[in-house]
Amino acid sequence: MGMTEYKGQVKNIQDTPFGYTLSLIGGKWKMVIIYLLAENQPVRFNDLKRQIGSITFKILSSQLKELESDGLIDRKEYPQIPPKVEYRLTAKAETLLPVLEGLCEWGAKNQNK
Repeated sequence: MGMTEYKGQVKNIQDTPFGYTLSLIGGKWKMVIIYLLAENQPVRFNDLKRQIGSITFKILSSQLKELESDGLIDRKEYPQIPPKVEYRLTAKAETLLPVLEGLCEWGAKNQNK
C-alpha cells in the first residue's frame, strides 16, 4: 500500500504502515546500526561503538535492546572471560536493506546539489 491509499483516513500516523516502520527504525541511531551490521556482521558491541563514534554506551545498549525486541537483530552471547557478545541482522531486518539502499541512492544523487 502506498502513502496515498491512507490519505484522508489517517487519524494517527502510528496506525499506518509508515508509522509502524518508523517505530522500528526511526530515531538517530537505529538505521545507522542496521547499516553497519549489513556492511559487516557479526559485529561486537565495542566495534559498533567505535564505528559510530559519537554514541554513548548507554544509548547504543538501549538501541540494540530495542532492535532485538523488535526482531531486527540477533544477539549472541559467548560464555567466556571477558564476555563476548555479537550482533547480526535477522531475516526480517534483511528485508529492510533495499529501503536503506534507496536512501543511499537518493543521498548520492542529491548530496552535492
